[in-house]
Amino acid sequence: MEESLNRRYYRIFGWMRRYSQFCRLSYLFAVKRILIVEDDSALSGSIASHLERDGYACVRAYDAHMALKVFQNEEVHLVMLDINLPGMSGIELCRQLRERNAQIPILMITAFGDIDTKMEAFSCGADDYLVKPFHFREMSAKVRVFLKRAEQAPALAEIIDGGMLKMDPNRKTVRREGKEVNLTPKEYNLLEYLLKNRGRVVSKEELARNLWDTNYGVTANTIEVYINFLRNKIDKGFDHKYILTKPGFGYYISPAGS
Repeated sequence: MEESLNRRYYRIFGWMRRYSQFCRLSYLFAVKRILIVEDDSALSGSIASHLERDGYACVRAYDAHMALKVFQNEEVHLVMLDINLPGMSGIELCRQLRERNAQIPILMITAFGDIDTKMEAFSCGADDYLVKPFHFREMSAKVRVFLKRAEQAPALAEIIDGGMLKMDPNRKTVRREGKEVNLTPKEYNLLEYLLKNRGRVVSKEELARNLWDTNYGVTANTIEVYINFLRNKIDKGFDHKYILTKPGFGYYISPAGS
């Protein structure tokens, strides 16, 4: 029992020491950082050794709690994640990591190669799959490809959150209390401009200048018509109204409704 506790102590102490070294060196040389989440310390060590030879900085976590702590506090560029972890499963951890970062590559590693397990991994947000035992050259190739792809991918815009009114600029969708609202491109652009300028009143002149072609000769009446269209789609049937008018000045978004 005492020997087992000692082994656990040295294991945790060793992880903390390597983690500290990882932070110092990776920040100093701006190398890509890979989080390895694997409870098999021998396999985790082998993966880290091969990746470090390829020029990456690696930090190892042995369970979901440790992995989430690293992911929250440090910059990580790719995650290698075992499905069978003690406590929270790798599948659930993958889902939580994906909720925190929609772009980071996640590579699952597991002993199970059946199609159902693979589909479950993909459905929770994994990008690819390695079945044990795997060749380290294959692993290195996948890591290299996903890191290169992540570098080339355009940054995703953040969800514009207006409380119960949410806009996703990446998918060009709008939801009111979870239900999708179908907008025309002009209606979408108008709502987006108002949401991005929450906290202030936007005049009709400003809307015309930023959302309509100057050669079009848009009138105040045109702006009013489109505001009406938006109100019918966004606010109609709800007690809380998001698109409000400041008489004589313009329009604004009410975050909590009124």
